[in-house]
Amino acid sequence: MTVYGTSAARDRQGWFLGLTGPQLLLVLTAAFPVWLSMAVGRWLALVVLVPAWVLAAGLVCVPVRGWSAAQWIGVLCRHVIGHAAGWTSWQSKAAAGRIDDPGEADLPGVLAGVVIHDGPPWAGRPGRPAIVQNLAGRTWAATARIVHPGIGMADEEERDRMGAGLAELFEAASGGTELHLLALQVRTVPDDGTARAQWTRDHRRDDEPELSRRIHARVDAAMQGAAVRTEAFVTVVVHEDAVGRSARRAGRGVQGRARILYTTLAEVEARLLGAIGCTGVTWLNSADLAVAIRTGFEPGDAPALADADLQSVRDGVVAAGVPVAAAGPATADTTMRAYAHGDWRSVSTTILLPRRGARMGALARALVPTRVGERRSLTVFYTPISPRAADRSTGRAEMSAAMGAEVRRKVGKVERAHERRATQQLRETDEKLERGRSLVRVSSALAITIPAGWDTADYGRRLDASVRLCGFTPLPLDGSHDAAFAAAAIPLGVGLPQRRTR
Repeated sequence: MTVYGTSAARDRQGWFLGLTGPQLLLVLTAAFPVWLSMAVGRWLALVVLVPAWVLAAGLVCVPVRGWSAAQWIGVLCRHVIGHAAGWTSWQSKAAAGRIDDPGEADLPGVLAGVVIHDGPPWAGRPGRPAIVQNLAGRTWAATARIVHPGIGMADEEERDRMGAGLAELFEAASGGTELHLLALQVRTVPDDGTARAQWTRDHRRDDEPELSRRIHARVDAAMQGAAVRTEAFVTVVVHEDAVGRSARRAGRGVQGRARILYTTLAEVEARLLGAIGCTGVTWLNSADLAVAIRTGFEPGDAPALADADLQSVRDGVVAAGVPVAAAGPATADTTMRAYAHGDWRSVSTTILLPRRGARMGALARALVPTRVGERRSLTVFYTPISPRAADRSTGRAEMSAAMGAEVRRKVGKVERAHERRATQQLRETDEKLERGRSLVRVSSALAITIPAGWDTADYGRRLDASVRLCGFTPLPLDGSHDAAFAAAAIPLGVGLPQRRTR
């Protein structure tokens, strides 16, 4: 069985022995009283100052659930200030009856800067894909609904081919400058049976025997609790810096940027339908994207929207879908441990790649709902890194690893197996980059959405347990569940929050 991720390394390497610049500065500042006491000969004061310095260094450097104690204090302070100022609560214009433009997106939190445009006609394609403009991130994106047969019945050769196809996509993206981010999203929810019931009504025979009718009814009732409906999306994101100059020659404005984006979409679609193995790629227009956003925030509306869509095909009078302005929740509220949106609450976590790597499909167990009414969403973000930036990052990481190994050798510390493995991984990565391979930054977000009346903490623990059963390490995003939910469940290409701005 092929194992992926064995060459994974930390995205941000510390300047000195794994410490970042601010951490190193805080540790040295906390040590200043110790140096001053040694300089003036106050040896008795060292008995108090040295333990205090060790405690301060531990608070700054030792991670607790991914963050140091100093970072946790900062997160708590920002959350308290935001709650007191009313920044954590939000109400839609639709709930207040103030919709001016039905085509204007009205979304909470990090999605407030999103504008959805109708793209220009795509030559040879029906419909007009929706162009998602993120004013805050200065990005342009388009989302497609994809159909993939899955890997459950695929043999080892087919899985290797799919993995190689995905790697080839990122190598092509790293060689160019257009693709900024590729987001693959999977949402699973227990099947409500709407499509099955409609199909049964359309194909039921009037002369069916009564025994056969009862058997089919029992089979449908037994399978409804075990069936899981899955939908997958892929979002292609380009940055304004990469397409702005070319867009001036293609028509300027939204039209010009859309034409440049269409070129990237065609390349991604060709590779998805090729070695990766997708059987269908449909780029969403504004109406379809609004439905995807609505069912992301309000999973309970999915059966009604699906039934309305089926009925609209048979009866043109029945309205289907929702306007873009009403795609978001009526209200939203951010707490430290969860995110409330409408009649639902969500808990989100990131997934740390295991040091020993993972097999393809290892996260399938984390996407299985444990109860009817529960929904799980997973988004994996792939950010291609330019060859120059990859070479610089790898060189800095090798220098930090060599410095750490030299310090451990001089103090007489035995080099552990994981330290030798980390150094070997950096060397392997350097060799691959020299042979022309690409470096890709991988991040992920996983969210569980439940009705507001359920115990959020209990389902958050279930989510973490399912991630650990898959062999991964969960890292709950306490204090930023709103941004994490938007990344995990809403297919608009909004990635995880970044600490450093561009």
